[in-house]
Amino acid sequence: MNKNLQQIFANNILLIRKEMGLSQEDFATKIGIHRTYMGKIERGESNITFNTLQNIATSLNIEPYKLLKENECQ
Repeated sequence: MNKNLQQIFANNILLIRKEMGLSQEDFATKIGIHRTYMGKIERGESNITFNTLQNIATSLNIEPYKLLKENECQ
């Protein structure tokens, strides 16, 4: 079954954040967004801007395009 791009993105963020040992709240603070918004992003419930994508990728030390590829972050 193919996942949609938003869900792939959400799963990749969650996976990397947990591997880094960051709580959702700590990560949200690090990138300058509210924890509840971060939760919506990680559940694939929110569309984000390119600026937010860049901030997330930079904070996760990964190229932004890799967050959009299935199995790229595992």
